[in-house]
Amino acid sequence: MKIKSASFLTSATGLRDCPRGDLPEFAMIGRSNVGKSSLINMLTGRRGLAKISATPGKTRLLNFFDIDTAATARAGKWRLVDLPGYGYAKVAQAQRADFNEAVADYIEQRENLLCVFVLIDSRLEPQRIDIDFIQWLGERDMPHALILTKTDKQSPSATRANVDRIQQSLLAWRAELPPVFLSSSETNAGRAEILRFIEETMR
Repeated sequence: MKIKSASFLTSATGLRDCPRGDLPEFAMIGRSNVGKSSLINMLTGRRGLAKISATPGKTRLLNFFDIDTAATARAGKWRLVDLPGYGYAKVAQAQRADFNEAVADYIEQRENLLCVFVLIDSRLEPQRIDIDFIQWLGERDMPHALILTKTDKQSPSATRANVDRIQQSLLAWRAELPPVFLSSSETNAGRAEILRFIEETMR
């Protein structure tokens, strides 16, 4: 897939503020400071498209980006949706509840949402909050895939070991594992594979 253009469309506080669901959507979510904005910029090839904050958990809105592929690609137009990260600390409890409800409503009710990418820091062993969220997606039959970020920060064997640990944690309650992609916004690792997966999902 070759991306011809990528642009910010709008932000939404919840499902009712989302743009018209006339394009396929792929959402990204993860714990704070997992590298979500950097990954979006890397995938689209547009540095600065998604704003990278020095304060983890600053994204509180659902941010929509319109993506247009080259005419030779089968995919056509689609959207990336940047969802607020889970697990950030510096926010009032009432705001956290609102955030959870907004994300849950979007994931459960957005009919044109084709897949949720769950971003996980490749340097960390399985975190309970990540496993719980993946289980929540599975219970709702929401198609999802895992993207392990920051793989350039450690050896391939260390990354592979953490992938194995995550998969073993998931196999404790499910028989089929979600797709897993290894990525680095510094080296562009995983870009072609993730975009190919998106294109194939839309066929």
